[in-house]
Amino acid sequence: MMRFTSILVSSLFFGLALTGAAGAASVPAFVAAAVADGNRPDADKQRDAERKPAQTLAFAGIRRGDTIAELLPGGGYFTRILAKAVGPKGKIFAVVPPQPPNSPPDRPDPAARLKGLTDDPSYANVTVLQQPLATLSLPTPVDVVFTAQNYHDLHNVPSLDIAAFDKLVFDALKPGGLYLVVDHSAEAGSGARDTSTLHRIDEATVKKEVEAAGFQLAGSSDILASAADPRTAKVFDASVRGKTDQFILKFRKPKR
Repeated sequence: MMRFTSILVSSLFFGLALTGAAGAASVPAFVAAAVADGNRPDADKQRDAERKPAQTLAFAGIRRGDTIAELLPGGGYFTRILAKAVGPKGKIFAVVPPQPPNSPPDRPDPAARLKGLTDDPSYANVTVLQQPLATLSLPTPVDVVFTAQNYHDLHNVPSLDIAAFDKLVFDALKPGGLYLVVDHSAEAGSGARDTSTLHRIDEATVKKEVEAAGFQLAGSSDILASAADPRTAKVFDASVRGKTDQFILKFRKPKR
Protein backbone atom coordinates (compact mmCIF):
# COMPACT_ATOMS: atom_id res chain seq x y z
CA MET A 1 0.00 0.00 0.00
CA MET A 2 2.84 2.37 0.90
CA ARG A 3 4.56 1.61 -2.42
CA PHE A 4 1.33 2.36 -4.35
CA THR A 5 0.87 5.63 -2.46
CA SER A 6 4.45 6.64 -3.25
CA ILE A 7 3.94 5.93 -6.95
CA LEU A 8 0.67 7.88 -6.97
CA VAL A 9 2.25 10.92 -5.30
CA SER A 10 5.19 10.82 -7.72
CA SER A 11 2.81 10.64 -10.68
CA LEU A 12 0.81 13.60 -9.43
CA PHE A 13 3.98 15.63 -8.88
CA PHE A 14 5.20 14.84 -12.39
CA GLY A 15 1.83 15.86 -13.84
CA LEU A 16 1.91 19.21 -12.09
CA ALA A 17 5.47 19.83 -13.21
CA LEU A 18 4.60 19.05 -16.81
CA THR A 19 1.40 21.08 -17.01
CA GLY A 20 2.77 24.07 -15.13
CA ALA A 21 -0.51 24.70 -13.34
CA ALA A 22 -1.23 28.31 -12.46
CA GLY A 23 0.79 29.40 -9.46
CA ALA A 24 3.04 26.32 -9.56
CA ALA A 25 6.16 28.33 -10.44
CA SER A 26 7.25 31.02 -8.01
CA VAL A 27 8.45 34.27 -9.55
CA PRO A 28 12.20 34.86 -9.05
CA ALA A 29 13.16 38.25 -7.65
CA PHE A 30 15.07 39.23 -10.80
CA VAL A 31 11.98 38.55 -12.93
CA ALA A 32 9.77 40.60 -10.60
CA ALA A 33 12.33 43.43 -10.81
CA ALA A 34 12.33 43.25 -14.61
CA VAL A 35 8.55 43.64 -14.69
CA ALA A 36 8.78 46.54 -12.22
CA ASP A 37 11.40 48.30 -14.40
CA GLY A 38 10.66 52.03 -14.37
CA ASN A 39 11.77 52.46 -17.98
CA ARG A 40 8.86 50.41 -19.29
CA PRO A 41 6.14 52.47 -21.02
CA ASP A 42 2.98 53.03 -18.98
CA ALA A 43 0.94 51.50 -21.80
CA ASP A 44 2.88 48.25 -21.37
CA LYS A 45 2.44 48.23 -17.60
CA GLN A 46 -1.31 48.62 -18.02
CA ARG A 47 -1.36 45.31 -19.90
CA ASP A 48 0.47 43.32 -17.24
CA ALA A 49 -2.69 42.16 -15.50
CA GLU A 50 -3.90 40.45 -18.67
CA ARG A 51 -0.55 39.24 -20.01
CA LYS A 52 0.97 38.05 -16.70
CA PRO A 53 4.60 38.52 -17.77
CA ALA A 54 6.16 37.62 -14.42
CA GLN A 55 4.39 34.25 -14.25
CA THR A 56 5.11 33.62 -17.93
CA LEU A 57 8.86 34.17 -17.55
CA ALA A 58 8.91 32.14 -14.35
CA PHE A 59 7.25 29.23 -16.14
CA ALA A 60 9.63 29.62 -19.08
CA GLY A 61 12.59 29.26 -16.74
CA ILE A 62 14.37 32.40 -17.97
CA ARG A 63 17.74 32.80 -16.23
CA ARG A 64 20.21 35.60 -15.65
CA GLY A 65 22.80 35.60 -18.42
CA ASP A 66 20.59 33.81 -20.96
CA THR A 67 20.85 34.57 -24.66
CA ILE A 68 17.31 34.80 -26.05
CA ALA A 69 15.88 35.21 -29.52
CA GLU A 70 12.46 36.84 -29.46
CA LEU A 71 10.52 36.27 -32.67
CA LEU A 72 8.18 39.02 -33.90
CA PRO A 73 8.43 41.25 -30.80
CA GLY A 74 5.93 43.87 -32.00
CA GLY A 75 6.42 47.04 -30.00
CA GLY A 76 8.75 45.37 -27.50
CA TYR A 77 6.37 44.52 -24.65
CA PHE A 78 8.25 41.35 -23.73
CA THR A 79 11.57 42.56 -25.18
CA ARG A 80 12.07 45.11 -22.41
CA ILE A 81 11.20 42.63 -19.68
CA LEU A 82 13.42 39.91 -21.13
CA ALA A 83 16.32 42.36 -21.50
CA LYS A 84 16.15 43.31 -17.82
CA ALA A 85 15.57 39.71 -16.69
CA VAL A 86 18.69 38.30 -18.37
CA GLY A 87 20.78 41.23 -17.13
CA PRO A 88 23.88 42.85 -18.60
CA LYS A 89 25.59 39.51 -19.17
CA GLY A 90 22.60 38.27 -21.17
CA LYS A 91 21.61 39.06 -24.74
CA ILE A 92 18.34 39.57 -26.59
CA PHE A 93 18.04 39.19 -30.36
CA ALA A 94 14.76 40.77 -31.45
CA VAL A 95 13.95 39.16 -34.80
CA VAL A 96 11.68 41.17 -37.09
CA PRO A 97 10.81 40.68 -40.76
CA PRO A 98 11.58 43.29 -43.41
CA GLN A 99 8.85 45.67 -44.48
CA PRO A 100 6.74 43.85 -47.08
CA PRO A 101 6.88 45.34 -50.58
CA ASN A 102 3.97 47.58 -51.53
CA SER A 103 3.05 48.13 -47.88
CA PRO A 104 0.59 50.96 -47.18
CA PRO A 105 2.40 54.24 -46.40
CA ASP A 106 0.94 54.31 -42.88
CA ARG A 107 2.19 50.83 -42.01
CA PRO A 108 5.22 51.16 -39.69
CA ASP A 109 8.37 49.26 -40.51
CA PRO A 110 8.66 46.36 -38.01
CA ALA A 111 12.14 47.45 -36.91
CA ALA A 112 10.99 51.06 -36.48
CA ARG A 113 8.47 49.96 -33.86
CA LEU A 114 11.43 49.12 -31.60
CA LYS A 115 13.26 52.42 -32.09
CA GLY A 116 12.25 53.82 -28.70
CA LEU A 117 13.64 50.70 -27.07
CA THR A 118 16.90 50.56 -29.02
CA ASP A 119 17.51 54.26 -28.41
CA ASP A 120 17.31 53.67 -24.63
CA PRO A 121 20.79 52.83 -23.23
CA SER A 122 19.22 50.81 -20.42
CA TYR A 123 18.37 48.16 -23.05
CA ALA A 124 21.86 48.01 -24.55
CA ASN A 125 21.76 44.19 -24.53
CA VAL A 126 19.04 44.16 -27.23
CA THR A 127 20.02 43.72 -30.88
CA VAL A 128 17.38 43.99 -33.59
CA LEU A 129 17.83 41.51 -36.44
CA GLN A 130 15.73 42.31 -39.49
CA GLN A 131 15.58 39.28 -41.76
CA PRO A 132 13.04 37.10 -43.58
CA LEU A 133 11.62 34.44 -41.30
CA ALA A 134 12.26 31.78 -43.94
CA THR A 135 16.01 32.36 -43.56
CA LEU A 136 16.17 32.76 -39.78
CA SER A 137 19.85 32.98 -38.83
CA LEU A 138 21.21 34.04 -35.44
CA PRO A 139 24.74 35.24 -34.69
CA THR A 140 25.19 32.60 -32.00
CA PRO A 141 23.27 29.61 -30.61
CA VAL A 142 20.73 30.74 -28.02
CA ASP A 143 19.34 29.40 -24.76
CA VAL A 144 15.71 30.31 -25.50
CA VAL A 145 13.56 31.17 -28.49
CA PHE A 146 10.50 33.08 -27.31
CA THR A 147 7.40 34.18 -29.20
CA ALA A 148 4.15 35.53 -27.79
CA GLN A 149 0.83 35.76 -29.67
CA ASN A 150 2.61 35.32 -32.99
CA TYR A 151 2.94 31.65 -33.87
CA HIS A 152 -0.43 31.65 -35.63
CA ASP A 153 0.84 34.45 -37.90
CA LEU A 154 3.56 32.18 -39.25
CA HIS A 155 0.76 30.40 -41.09
CA ASN A 156 -0.18 33.71 -42.71
CA VAL A 157 3.28 34.47 -44.14
CA PRO A 158 3.17 33.80 -47.89
CA SER A 159 5.27 30.80 -48.93
CA LEU A 160 6.63 30.19 -45.42
CA ASP A 161 7.13 26.46 -44.81
CA ILE A 162 6.17 25.99 -41.14
CA ALA A 163 8.03 22.69 -40.84
CA ALA A 164 11.20 24.23 -42.23
CA PHE A 165 10.82 27.28 -39.97
CA ASP A 166 10.46 25.20 -36.81
CA LYS A 167 13.57 23.26 -37.87
CA LEU A 168 15.45 26.59 -38.18
CA VAL A 169 14.38 27.38 -34.60
CA PHE A 170 15.58 23.94 -33.52
CA ASP A 171 18.96 24.51 -35.15
CA ALA A 172 19.28 27.99 -33.60
CA LEU A 173 19.08 26.64 -30.06
CA LYS A 174 21.82 25.22 -27.91
CA PRO A 175 21.38 21.54 -26.96
CA GLY A 176 18.83 21.54 -24.14
CA GLY A 177 17.56 24.97 -25.21
CA LEU A 178 13.91 25.99 -24.90
CA TYR A 179 11.28 27.14 -27.39
CA LEU A 180 8.42 28.99 -25.69
CA VAL A 181 5.18 29.61 -27.59
CA VAL A 182 2.31 31.72 -26.24
CA ASP A 183 -0.76 32.10 -28.45
CA HIS A 184 -4.51 32.57 -28.66
CA SER A 185 -6.49 29.33 -28.53
CA ALA A 186 -8.74 28.26 -31.38
CA GLU A 187 -11.45 25.65 -31.14
CA ALA A 188 -10.16 22.13 -30.56
CA GLY A 189 -9.72 20.29 -33.84
CA SER A 190 -9.69 23.47 -35.94
CA GLY A 191 -6.01 23.19 -36.83
CA ALA A 192 -4.79 26.30 -38.63
CA ARG A 193 -8.25 27.21 -39.96
CA ASP A 194 -8.55 30.45 -37.96
CA THR A 195 -5.02 31.85 -38.18
CA SER A 196 -5.84 34.63 -40.65
CA THR A 197 -9.47 35.26 -39.71
CA LEU A 198 -9.65 35.05 -35.92
CA HIS A 199 -5.86 35.15 -35.32
CA ARG A 200 -6.04 31.95 -33.31
CA ILE A 201 -4.56 28.46 -33.63
CA ASP A 202 -5.38 25.06 -32.18
CA GLU A 203 -2.96 24.19 -29.38
CA ALA A 204 -2.73 20.59 -30.60
CA THR A 205 -1.59 21.82 -34.01
CA VAL A 206 1.26 23.80 -32.48
CA LYS A 207 2.38 20.76 -30.49
CA LYS A 208 2.30 18.55 -33.57
CA GLU A 209 4.22 21.01 -35.75
CA VAL A 210 6.91 21.84 -33.20
CA GLU A 211 7.46 18.25 -32.09
CA ALA A 212 7.84 17.23 -35.74
CA ALA A 213 10.96 19.43 -35.85
CA GLY A 214 12.58 17.32 -33.13
CA PHE A 215 11.45 19.15 -30.00
CA GLN A 216 10.12 17.48 -26.88
CA LEU A 217 7.22 19.02 -24.94
CA ALA A 218 8.70 20.15 -21.61
CA GLY A 219 5.53 21.63 -20.14
CA SER A 220 2.42 23.72 -20.60
CA SER A 221 0.76 26.36 -18.47
CA ASP A 222 -2.84 27.45 -17.99
CA ILE A 223 -2.05 30.83 -16.40
CA LEU A 224 -3.55 32.62 -19.43
CA ALA A 225 -6.48 30.25 -19.87
CA SER A 226 -10.00 31.69 -19.94
CA ALA A 227 -13.05 29.44 -19.91
CA ALA A 228 -15.21 32.51 -20.65
CA ASP A 229 -13.72 32.86 -24.14
CA PRO A 230 -15.79 30.83 -26.65
CA ARG A 231 -12.81 30.94 -29.08
CA THR A 232 -15.13 31.94 -31.93
CA ALA A 233 -14.42 35.69 -32.07
CA LYS A 234 -11.49 37.55 -33.56
CA VAL A 235 -8.96 38.30 -30.83
CA PHE A 236 -9.32 42.04 -31.53
CA ASP A 237 -13.09 41.95 -30.96
CA ALA A 238 -14.13 44.08 -28.01
CA SER A 239 -15.91 41.12 -26.42
CA VAL A 240 -12.64 39.21 -25.90
CA ARG A 241 -9.75 41.61 -26.47
CA GLY A 242 -7.30 41.26 -23.61
CA LYS A 243 -9.33 38.34 -22.24
CA THR A 244 -8.73 35.59 -24.79
CA ASP A 245 -8.12 31.99 -23.87
CA GLN A 246 -4.37 31.46 -24.39
CA PHE A 247 -1.97 28.57 -24.04
CA ILE A 248 1.70 28.52 -23.16
CA LEU A 249 3.81 25.65 -24.45
CA LYS A 250 7.43 24.98 -23.53
CA PHE A 251 9.47 22.75 -25.81
CA ARG A 252 13.01 21.52 -25.28
CA LYS A 253 15.69 20.64 -27.80
CA PRO A 254 17.19 17.33 -26.68
CA LYS A 255 20.73 17.55 -25.36
CA ARG A 256 21.74 14.78 -27.74
